[in-house]
Amino acid sequence: MPNVLDIRRRIRSVVNTRQITKAMKTVSAAKLRRAQEHALAARPYSQMLTNVLKSLVARADIYDPITGEPRHPLLAERPEKNILLIVVTGDKGLAGAFNTNILKIVTKFIESNAEKNIDVECIGRKGRDFMRRRFPMAPEAAASEETRPRAGRVQIVGEHVGVLGKLEFNFASGLGGSVVERFSRGEIDGVYILYNEFKSVIAQRLIAQHLLPIKEIGVVDVRMAEEAAEEERKRAVEAAKSAGVGVRPVDTKAVDEAAAKFGALQVDYIYEQPPEQLFREILPKYIGIQIFHALLESVAAEHAARMTAMDSATNNASDMIDSLTLVMNRARQAKITKEIIEIVSGAAAL
Repeated sequence: MPNVLDIRRRIRSVVNTRQITKAMKTVSAAKLRRAQEHALAARPYSQMLTNVLKSLVARADIYDPITGEPRHPLLAERPEKNILLIVVTGDKGLAGAFNTNILKIVTKFIESNAEKNIDVECIGRKGRDFMRRRFPMAPEAAASEETRPRAGRVQIVGEHVGVLGKLEFNFASGLGGSVVERFSRGEIDGVYILYNEFKSVIAQRLIAQHLLPIKEIGVVDVRMAEEAAEEERKRAVEAAKSAGVGVRPVDTKAVDEAAAKFGALQVDYIYEQPPEQLFREILPKYIGIQIFHALLESVAAEHAARMTAMDSATNNASDMIDSLTLVMNRARQAKITKEIIEIVSGAAAL
């Protein structure tokens, strides 16, 4: 049995660790509230842009009446031979199984598309490191895209590290613009984004969302999804309650109703620009806001996962302190008992 001094030293170490995990839980809870506020603040713009597109689709022909071709390349469907996968993970650890679960579904997605060429765009340090260990980087741009050799069936074409800490719409808009440009040139036939969809602490899931080509405005096209386990939900609820974070989704009914009124009247609008120009200006913005929305939800989900993990770590540290305290008391009692026996034995020997 270890001596009392060693046990006290270990208890002191665990107490210091518990203080760190408790502080990290509080910080993650505060960041989670801000992430939810940011996602809510971006919702009116997203809803209004969606309704503008819905109104435009209802009043303008998507396909050219003469040629039958789509008014914009983003609406054109073709067989998927080359696809782009945007993987959104975190930059830091200590978030439980948050990054591990995302990387598992990434692996599953790649295996389910074994006959297709996949270009991977990594957002987040954890996803970047995981993909680098398994797949090569794409070669530098050649004189023309047709002559650029592939590094493999699955290759990394982009890395973005450190952008989630201070997320801005300009990043999502720029990424959306490059994706739209590649799809319009025919380099890729489909675009997917894989992230952790966050509605509330207890309502989140891993999804692979289909971005391009656009099939229906305002509808999230989910191709693959995995729900959180019941045990994880219970731990998240307990962590949220202890941190004072709401567990229910934020009520956005008023915002949705206000946005839905736009373009709802059954009247004809006269557009100054032709439909092709309208689609060319609005559709890339629509893709950019979808990517931005996914990044916001992923950031919120990461903070929620870290808050839950740190709450579990704090509870485990408390349990370990109690257990070590019991062991220390037993060791001290055994030491005292031994000393008493020695004193009694010595007195009896006189």
